[in-house]
Amino acid sequence: MWRGKPRTRFHAMAKPIGPTCNLDCTYCYYLSKEGLLSTENNWRMSDELLEEYIRQYIEGQNFEEIVFSWQGGEPMLLGLDFFKRVVELEEKYRPPHKRVENDLQTNGTLLDDEWCEFLAANNFLVGLSIDGPKELHDHYRKDKRGRGSFDRVFRGARLLTEHGAAFATLSCVNRLTARHPLEVYRFLRDEVGARRMQFIPIVEPKVFRSTAPQSWSPTMMPVMGTPDARPGTPDSVVEEWCCDPDDFGEFLCKIFDEWYEKDLGRIYVHYFDATVEVYMGRISPLCTLGPMCGKGLAIEHDGSVYACDHYVYPEYCRGNIRETPIEKLVFTEAQEMFGTNKERMLPRQCRECDYLYACFGECPKNRFIKTIDGEPGLNYLCSGWKRFFSYAGPRIAAIAERIQARG
Repeated sequence: MWRGKPRTRFHAMAKPIGPTCNLDCTYCYYLSKEGLLSTENNWRMSDELLEEYIRQYIEGQNFEEIVFSWQGGEPMLLGLDFFKRVVELEEKYRPPHKRVENDLQTNGTLLDDEWCEFLAANNFLVGLSIDGPKELHDHYRKDKRGRGSFDRVFRGARLLTEHGAAFATLSCVNRLTARHPLEVYRFLRDEVGARRMQFIPIVEPKVFRSTAPQSWSPTMMPVMGTPDARPGTPDSVVEEWCCDPDDFGEFLCKIFDEWYEKDLGRIYVHYFDATVEVYMGRISPLCTLGPMCGKGLAIEHDGSVYACDHYVYPEYCRGNIRETPIEKLVFTEAQEMFGTNKERMLPRQCRECDYLYACFGECPKNRFIKTIDGEPGLNYLCSGWKRFFSYAGPRIAAIAERIQARG
């Protein structure tokens, strides 16, 4: 039994190399952070700061399991010795009653035998960014010389499998891939051999490089269903590479059919499994679909902490762990308000929606269009999510009932 201190748990995405990357993906939302983040021309987290972060992160939480997430940019550019040091420091500061886990998000181009042996031996869960077969993946995911990255990524996937390293695919649903759902899903399942998949909708307003979420002018917000609320039109609110909201909904529906008929219980798709939990009366494990956010922060290479990975803008900086322990930065009044605003700031159209319990307005970073009544703050993907929940809901409810019946 825990005594004294209340139980605390939070999660941070560590960016120990900031936005530095060896690729130049067209739709990347993080490469532009180089112009927003202060630096002394050194994007590498120092050894001293790394140790301080790991110590604070472990000591600030008193749950049995603590998960470190390493992202970028491309974190593997730090080199294997950096992550060997990570493991050493985690063991140094890990109390006997706690378990430390690691996950690493990578574009996969730098994976080799030595890396894969290390990742497997130390039980890292690898998030492998791959958008689908070569012609779909290479359309937007190119290196800084304009070359497609697919061949290197696919080789990395093979090496992970050969070495028995656990991995999950992360596929960006952009304007192109949104129109090829089964081609993407079957490739990941049959060619890559993925048994865990994440699909992330690519949504960025044209002002994302300089304007933080919730700082948009209502005058820039188009009404749901109008041409400006879709990509590819002259005055669209979003970049041309963003997925269309209705295409995103159809993407999920098509993949759900395939998953339900052939892969239920065999392949984990994060949106589907999370929605099953919601239909079982639980809170979604995904912050984007839950009633509250704010416990998934981002820590940059210089020790600065931000409200969320998608809110790395000056106005959402909570402080620096060199000056204030990360535990205190997480549980500030500003961060609490940030988390509870997810539900509190919903427009009436969301509050009256039949699927409010399954969505809660999705991620606030995407709430830059207006409802059909002209109220600002509706999620850009609203029509797509409604399409998915209405289509898949009855079968998801049946899955939930079967699980509950088994006890």
